Amino acid sequence: MDCCTSTKPFDLAIIGGGSAAFAAAIRAADLGARPVIIERGTLGGTCVNVGCVPSKALLRAAEAFHRAGHHPFRGIHATVSPPDLASVVAQKDELVEELRREKYQNVLEAYPQITLLKGEAAFERNALHVNGAPVSAAKLILATGARPWFPPISGLDSVTALTSTEALALRELPASMIVLGGGAVGVELAQLFARLGTKVTIVEALPHIVPAEDPEVGDALASYLRAEGIDVRVVTRVVGVAPDAEGVRVDVQVADPTESLTARHLLVATGRRPNTGGLGLERTDIALGRRGEILVNEHLETTHPGIYAAGDVIGDPMFVYVAAYAGSLAAENALAGNTRKYDVSVVPRVTFTDPAVASVGLDEHEARARGMRVLVSKLPLSHVPRSIAARDTRGFIKLVADEATNLLVGAHVLAPEAGEIIQQAVMAIRFGIRVDEIAATMHPYLTLAEGFKLAAQTFKKDVAKLSCCAA
Repeated sequence: MDCCTSTKPFDLAIIGGGSAAFAAAIRAADLGARPVIIERGTLGGTCVNVGCVPSKALLRAAEAFHRAGHHPFRGIHATVSPPDLASVVAQKDELVEELRREKYQNVLEAYPQITLLKGEAAFERNALHVNGAPVSAAKLILATGARPWFPPISGLDSVTALTSTEALALRELPASMIVLGGGAVGVELAQLFARLGTKVTIVEALPHIVPAEDPEVGDALASYLRAEGIDVRVVTRVVGVAPDAEGVRVDVQVADPTESLTARHLLVATGRRPNTGGLGLERTDIALGRRGEILVNEHLETTHPGIYAAGDVIGDPMFVYVAAYAGSLAAENALAGNTRKYDVSVVPRVTFTDPAVASVGLDEHEARARGMRVLVSKLPLSHVPRSIAARDTRGFIKLVADEATNLLVGAHVLAPEAGEIIQQAVMAIRFGIRVDEIAATMHPYLTLAEGFKLAAQTFKKDVAKLSCCAA
């Protein structure tokens, strides 16, 4: 299949309309090229429409409702009435529409070099077609994103199961919900609905929730979720799903006995898979991985020269900031030659529960597996002045360092607003800042960021024996 035809009205064609696609188009425009974005649906992709933005808006709303009735301060009295989910969701929808307009539609107006072409893109007769008509471009980027994935569970197709997309659009609060999957999406939505009043059960097959994180983080987060009334079940395998008078029945197995769980709704949060179907890739020499992801080299070029891929469609890590980085890099490599390498060696992760989870780099087991002599520092938030003053000492900061170099190789945070702390660790790992340098750097008192300094000091000192702000 030829990527290019003899006539080239566009320098770069980009299939998809999300973060990776827009980053690619903007970079192409900045390089003086003429790109075209081909999008079959709503602009903005997963993040702004059905992912990051709506979920975090609703999570914050649920947190506000929860804190009104659950806080540690004497003399502060609040009354709460049942939440009006329809109003909360309507406000969320207004935010999504506003950000879609400001960050996507208005961007197109700011870049007249970028053309938007609405329609279905597919490879046919050795060329790219949109709505059946050929579209010619010198280079091509596939940025079609990913979608929720349903595992092969007996009976799952016999019930109306929710994905995160449908769950975030509910306008009536369900009485009960079973969440399949204890990863980031599963635990976030479980806590959201539980705080609004839904009876929630999380079912996770692995030994820990948030299984991509340090096991200590998963265990501690599970204890906090259980304290809020969520039934968290790990090492629990789903053997079947069926309709039930209450809504849905889920048969689970821990050891030999099988137990039946029932709820009004079933939310499937078992991961995502790349959107590669319907593109006609089977008629090309573009190779796919076992989960349907497009295989690329270090320059994000596919197995067909001149065709690149970026964002969730190439698989993990599926984060919007990674997608934006990849889209820009792919566009530059496509237009200016393969000069930049795709580097995801230092990527932060954040799960927006309360307390939140954030991490970057290696955990202690991964570091030892790489042959490092490992130093580990673990600081409970009960030693962080900000947490003490806020009367919320849930969580800890755990740092992993290489003893030979004193360099930080991993950080794992379980804390309110953990995502605001983790960037210090990202910068330290990315630019080789030693843990003794972190410990010697001034941090503002009574901030959670100061906890990072205290955790670095914990490698050598007992911070319980330090006065406030002691170096």
